[in-house]
Amino acid sequence: MAALKDILYKVSLQSVSGNMETEVTSLAFDSRKVQDGTAFVAVKGTQVDGHEFISSSIESGAVAIICEEMPQDQPEGVAFIQVQDSSKALGFMAANFYGNPSEKLKLVGVTGTNGKTTCVTLLHQLFRALGYNTGLLSTVVNKINEEELPATHTTPDAITLNETLAQMVSKGCTHCFMESSSHAIVQNRIAGLKYQGAVFTNLSHEHLDYHKTFDEYIKAKKLLFDNLPAGSFALVNYDDKRGPIMLQNTKAWKHKFALKSFADYKAKILSNTLQGLELDISGYTVWFKLIGDFNAYNLLAVFGTAVLLGEEETEVLEQLSNLDPAPGRFEQVITNTGITALVDYAHTPDALENVLSTIKEFRTGNETVITVVGCGGNRDKDKRPIMAKIACDLSDKVILTSDNPRFEEPGDILKDMQAGITPSNFRKTLTIEDRREAIKAACAMAQPNDIILVAGKGHETYQEIKGVRNDFDDRKVLSEMLNLIHKPN
Repeated sequence: MAALKDILYKVSLQSVSGNMETEVTSLAFDSRKVQDGTAFVAVKGTQVDGHEFISSSIESGAVAIICEEMPQDQPEGVAFIQVQDSSKALGFMAANFYGNPSEKLKLVGVTGTNGKTTCVTLLHQLFRALGYNTGLLSTVVNKINEEELPATHTTPDAITLNETLAQMVSKGCTHCFMESSSHAIVQNRIAGLKYQGAVFTNLSHEHLDYHKTFDEYIKAKKLLFDNLPAGSFALVNYDDKRGPIMLQNTKAWKHKFALKSFADYKAKILSNTLQGLELDISGYTVWFKLIGDFNAYNLLAVFGTAVLLGEEETEVLEQLSNLDPAPGRFEQVITNTGITALVDYAHTPDALENVLSTIKEFRTGNETVITVVGCGGNRDKDKRPIMAKIACDLSDKVILTSDNPRFEEPGDILKDMQAGITPSNFRKTLTIEDRREAIKAACAMAQPNDIILVAGKGHETYQEIKGVRNDFDDRKVLSEMLNLIHKPN
């Protein structure tokens, strides 16, 4: 419970009607969650305008309404606050309501197209190993130390986010590592948070269904760095041509990591096998369990972040060498069939190319690489033919299949993908809409020593069709089919 005036600290107000001393017991931007004592924030979303639910919120017990457009009907006993941007106001209000928990933590945000989940997962594991109470907010799972909380979005809404951060503080956490998606940044879900630092991994074709242009996507990522406070740090991948852009205009201390460019944190790949990576990192030779050039960048980002947070280099590297990759990221499905089976979350052209290029590096040339891949529905359509082309160019056989079609017809998505198949690749490509059957077909094609990659869903344990999440785990299905078709040795 807090006074309305205190919750509105740092919010830019345009007009006020009513008692600013009103006691507020909860915040809501979903009118269905309003109860007696709630301050309701009317946010204009992509699907629904919260202003349409002001009256019903008052009927449900709202004592304050925060909105961009003042309603004509303003019942007595309810405070009305007009702001320029309700979503931004909600971020600051949530931070104030929960006691500004981000100011009591060393909060680090990681943004970029690929690598976010791996980086925050490794950072959480690393700082736990270093002896800290640590929070994690990721696509896969949210954690307070080792306690798991459900994750529904890459970055939660502002209220849930601050409530979770407050729980971390109450349980003694000193650090929190958080994926910061472009959607969350532009939707002001992270407004009002104080970051100790931010990390940029890379940028490639993604989310243009939402951002419309690549330039807008870049600007969304850059906002995280533009809003960093003085005294914080900005750590960017300087081998990515957008890395320097992220550092423009930031007040934070500027730092770089790279494999190729001059940088504060550098590494050289000494060996890259299915067993792991050996790197020369800041002059130390270290073996890591992660695989692939792309993970060399992730490891560098994590190493640099830890050092910038005050940790000692040799201890960081020692602990980092013991850590496992994030679930569903180049994850091997272990069977005794003699077939190498891999599952990866690669759902962007860059990520798919990275994974298949890594497989190409460690293959002998005598085995067949079979890739099963699809594209999500109600998402950026432009990447579909590109991903099909990459899969065909870098695999011996390709099965196009359904991913999470959501509210689109799987057949329409597959037609978009098929447009990227060149005549020379027709013979190596199959289209099987049913994902289980597609994985089964890949397993039936494979012989001992061959490599199967099932890409796109990674850690996910569901397939979303027409608004329903049906149980489906690529790892379980792949293991089941391999053991069914190929009796273990």
